[in-house]
Amino acid sequence: QVQLVESGGGSVQPGGSLMLSCAASGMSDAVNVMGWYRQFPGKERELVATVHSSGQTRYANSVKGRFTISRPIRTNFVDLRMDSLEPEDTAVYYCNLLELASGRNSWGQGTRVTVSS
Repeated sequence: QVQLVESGGGSVQPGGSLMLSCAASGMSDAVNVMGWYRQFPGKERELVATVHSSGQTRYANSVKGRFTISRPIRTNFVDLRMDSLEPEDTAVYYCNLLELASGRNSWGQGTRVTVSS
């Protein structure tokens, strides 16, 4: 029913920047949270940043001040601007949608970010 497709991943040097984008289809709840999570090799998936349909945002301490989450079209898209990237940011990044009325939780397929010199 819901499909989330990420784009914008790639390889950059330390200190570089990337913009991740996620396009959603099939969303049915007006009140929702969209966000980005990441998974390091051999580790559990963890929260990076979220944004409520009201515009309220939340960031992991490890990315606060470096990453910016936004919903230029709140119903359909979520972006993640990543600045001052570090090797420790290397991971697969996943787009997430939580529809609060129904509790439906959806995930994208993931996009890889590699930060190395």
